[in-house]
Amino acid sequence: MAEAYFERTGPDSFRATPHVSGAWNTEEQHIAPALGLLAHVVETDRDARRDDGLIVGRLSYDILGTVPVGEMTTSARVVRPGRTIELVEAALSYEGRDVVLLRAWLLRPDDTAHLHARPLPTIAGPEQTPPWDASAVWPGGFIESAEVRRAQVEPGHAAFWVRSPVELVAGEQARPLAQAARLFDIANGMTVRQDPREVAFPNVDLTAHLYAEPQGEWVGFDTRVSFGPGGIGVTSSVLHDETGPIGTMSQVLTVRPLAPRT
Repeated sequence: MAEAYFERTGPDSFRATPHVSGAWNTEEQHIAPALGLLAHVVETDRDARRDDGLIVGRLSYDILGTVPVGEMTTSARVVRPGRTIELVEAALSYEGRDVVLLRAWLLRPDDTAHLHARPLPTIAGPEQTPPWDASAVWPGGFIESAEVRRAQVEPGHAAFWVRSPVELVAGEQARPLAQAARLFDIANGMTVRQDPREVAFPNVDLTAHLYAEPQGEWVGFDTRVSFGPGGIGVTSSVLHDETGPIGTMSQVLTVRPLAPRT
C-alpha cells in the first residue's frame, strides 16, 4: 500500500490510494484527504502565480456527492483578484462530475504580534490526552491511517488530537495548512452523538476560519455535535495546534435515522 493518500498522475490529476477509503462506505473515499488535496491545489496555484506570501484565512468546502477510490481531476481559478486579498475557487471532479468545491480567501500577512489575543478555550495537549481507537467505530483506510487521542466529555462532545504519518501526495511536500486540512473532516466522527449503525449523519460542507497557520504534526479539536428536531445537525469545533487555538470550524449534517436491521 502506498504511503500517501494520493498519487499525482498528471498536471491536474490524482489517483486515490486505499488509505482514503471509508468511513460510511469503504468503497468510497473518506472526504477528509480530498479536502486537504484541494487546499494543496490552491496553495500550489498561488505559489505558481505570485511570490508575496498571501496566507489562507478561510477554507469553505461544499461536498456535492460521494466519490469512489479512483482517479480524479482538479482545477483552480481566481474569482476575485487583488494585490492584498484574493478569492480562489478550486474543484475536485470524478469522471467529469464535480464532487467538491472550495472557495478560499487569501490575505496579505502582516506583523500583528503586539495585537495577538485568542479568547477561545484551550484543550489539554496530545501528550496529556489518552489514545483512542477510532477504528472501533469507523471502518476504512483513512481512519486506520490516523492516530487519535481523545478525552470524551459526553456523547457529542470531546477534545481530541489527530495526526497521520501518511503524506498527502506522494513525493510532494505539502505546506502545513494542506497537511492539517487533510485531517479536518475527521471531526464529525470523533465524538458521535448516536451509533452510526443506527443514525447516519454525513456532513455536506465544511468551513474553517483560521487566524494562524497550523504548525506541527498534531491537529487538535474541541468539538460539539448538535442534532436538531428536523433532520439537520451541526458539528462545531475550535481548531488547535500545539501552541493553542488557531481558528474555528463548522460542518452541517444531514441526520437520517436508519431502518432497524431484521
